[in-house]
Amino acid sequence: MAFAIGHISGCHLNPAVSIGLWAGGRFPASKLIPYIIAQVFGAGVAGGVLFLIASGKAGFDKSAGFAANGYGAHSPGGYSLLAALLTEVVMTMFFLLIILGATDKRAPQGFAPLAIGLGLTLIHLISIPVTNTSVNPAKSTGVAVFIGGWAVGQLWLFWLAPIAGAVLGALVYRSIGKETV
Repeated sequence: MAFAIGHISGCHLNPAVSIGLWAGGRFPASKLIPYIIAQVFGAGVAGGVLFLIASGKAGFDKSAGFAANGYGAHSPGGYSLLAALLTEVVMTMFFLLIILGATDKRAPQGFAPLAIGLGLTLIHLISIPVTNTSVNPAKSTGVAVFIGGWAVGQLWLFWLAPIAGAVLGALVYRSIGKETV
């Protein structure tokens, strides 16, 4: 997606990333709310498409999770709230470090989408067993609204943790990524 729409919107598909880029000094505050609204709307449309596809299979049961993020009984591996919180904060923090580093004007040009995509793949491989991987509050919202109940009840974590991780990642990058003379 970064190669496809990065030149149009910066490929902002994630409220945590947009907030992290703002905290990192790379995105104007005036664009945050419109971007977040568009991101959540887009994720809702995508969640609806996935729901229509999945419900076309005999025996489909949305209460089984339908790609929702969760902790405790709703974690794929049965991980606790604390484990889910730490996973989402740390994974999103590293995602922002990758994004900020790969898009830094001092980084090799043209490789950012590759670095970001591979980084996100690794993040998913690590965190799917814990939370089903959020790192994106819009994505979490887009499927939770179709499940309702427990998924909406746990959604707060999948907004709070990625945003906290993104801001933390931006602050870390600002401190370690300073240009030296």
